[in-house]
Amino acid sequence: MRRRSGSNREEWEMSFKTLRRLAAGASVLAALVAPAPAGAVSLVPPKPDVFLGVSDRGTTAEFNEWVELTGKHPALLETFHPWGNSLNEAYERWRETGTRPVLHISTADDQTLAELITPEQIALGQGDEYLLQLNDFFATKGLPAYIRPLGEPNRCLNVWSAVNCDGSQKGGEHTPGWYKQAFRRIALIVRGGQTLEAIDATLAELALPPVQRTKGPPPTELPAAPVSMVWSALPGGSPRVKGNFPGNYWPGRRWVDWVGTDFYSEYPVWSDLNRFYAGKQWKGMPIAMTEWAVSGEDDPRFVKQVVSWTVKRPRVRMLIYYQGFGAGNPYDLRLYPRTTNTLRKKIRRANFLESAEYNAGLLPPLPPKPRKK
Repeated sequence: MRRRSGSNREEWEMSFKTLRRLAAGASVLAALVAPAPAGAVSLVPPKPDVFLGVSDRGTTAEFNEWVELTGKHPALLETFHPWGNSLNEAYERWRETGTRPVLHISTADDQTLAELITPEQIALGQGDEYLLQLNDFFATKGLPAYIRPLGEPNRCLNVWSAVNCDGSQKGGEHTPGWYKQAFRRIALIVRGGQTLEAIDATLAELALPPVQRTKGPPPTELPAAPVSMVWSALPGGSPRVKGNFPGNYWPGRRWVDWVGTDFYSEYPVWSDLNRFYAGKQWKGMPIAMTEWAVSGEDDPRFVKQVVSWTVKRPRVRMLIYYQGFGAGNPYDLRLYPRTTNTLRKKIRRANFLESAEYNAGLLPPLPPKPRKK
């Protein structure tokens, strides 16, 4: 465990002792970042450190291959899950790799890409059962995590986007307004740390219905989960039309702990990235590169540019490389030897952290499932 001096305490990660108290039921989260709503946690590393991360390809073997290729162990592992998916298998990968989780939540089915739930349905409480499960999972385990719901809302190919790829507005259940309301509800319930009465009162302030539950009554109090909410959008818009820029989907500071964006070698529009970093709505907030990668051709220059851009901007505190999925994967680093070699050199920096002080690797495995009789 690395030790730091006592300066900038408000930006430190939660300590092991604090997390132990949290797991035991202590309500300490609200005091960790101010001003912030009850339950908000930033989980930002000490300056000038940056959490290095990589996307999850579904097996620890593929995680270890990336470590071998790059020569560095990532502190974070970003897992992409459809709405309602169990966390049990992902938990074991986070635990076995000794990483802190970043959980991206999609509303598209993994196989068919069909929409599982709309932004309006989430906002109105039809997905609360899943949100209560997430709150309980991270709170019970005392596992710090970054929750990234519905990333890239301004990418038309995502079912939760408010814009079609021809630039027209979807309307109905898919508007920027419903997206923002859905994000607020997710943040409020997954963070927890309040009585049900207080949460329902906040939902009422948002003109949203109270917490819904289909399997029995909701709990009278939601435990505080050590989670940090990540809102992320493309730095421009796909397509670049009115109503589809990042700010159109911004839910407000009360509901966001980190501001994230994605940036790929196929679309290196640096002016958009710089404009996003300087956005007034999220001025002063920590920035995460929630996805970045080379694809299509070997491009070591892009790696140099991204790393240089990161280290020159002190609010960028998370950098996650995207590995892609499946056969014919254009993001596979093994396709790009010069890119891999450059990445290996550039992430040697000591301030690109290989571990988070408290991560899933410190927790026990899940108990075995009972045998069916």
